[in-house]
Amino acid sequence: MVLYEYPFNESIRTMLRLEHLFDRLGQLLPRDAAVDHHFALVTLFEILDVSSRADLKSELLKELERHKAQLVGYRSNPQVSQAALDGVITRIEHAFDGLNHQSGKAGVSLSTNEWLMSVRSRISIPAGTCEFDLPAYYAWQQLDGTRRRADLQAWVATLAPMAEAVQLLLQLLRDTGAPHKVFTNGGQYQQGIAPGRAYQLLRLRIDEAAGLVPEISGHRLMVSIRLMRCEPDGRLRPASEDLPLELALCA
Repeated sequence: MVLYEYPFNESIRTMLRLEHLFDRLGQLLPRDAAVDHHFALVTLFEILDVSSRADLKSELLKELERHKAQLVGYRSNPQVSQAALDGVITRIEHAFDGLNHQSGKAGVSLSTNEWLMSVRSRISIPAGTCEFDLPAYYAWQQLDGTRRRADLQAWVATLAPMAEAVQLLLQLLRDTGAPHKVFTNGGQYQQGIAPGRAYQLLRLRIDEAAGLVPEISGHRLMVSIRLMRCEPDGRLRPASEDLPLELALCA
């Protein structure tokens, strides 16, 4: 089954993008090739671009506080494992403290590194980091992979509090959605949303053997899914198959 996720607001969209970038960074860092570490730097700069919103840190802190308040309300519930509850609350408090004690926006300390900023200014230009353009960067690429990795890990460490907060918040959000089976009709599925319900994330699983791609749209009143087939010419065309899907709406 292939999992697709669709965010209903800009805050969740930003967190999903950051999660995607941190996951890519985690795959590139352990490698030794200079080209892998080049794209690790590309990813690092993309994280800085996505997290540049001035209100992102306050949004993450606010969401952590909201989840903690909700969970504290379950302390007197005999049907809830208090040990598990305390463990989650402790994780929230750790993420909150780490992010709250970080001064300024995430990664702001990297902006004072002249070498990094010189690379950042040219890395989006096609072949802009050739040895004749950035000889200092070229020299860094010739270093041993262990040495380059140590530098990268030091730079990435400044983003660790934000990464922890994003990962935890998305996990808590995903845990609120109960998956259930639905069926498309003529390749389409629509579901109304009850007034007063505010969902933040849609999760959809589809059998990869079907060879179909879901086109998802949604707002506060309606969720719509249309199945598309990728043709040999690369175009997506509507499919008419009736197919079972696994759907979860997360609040």
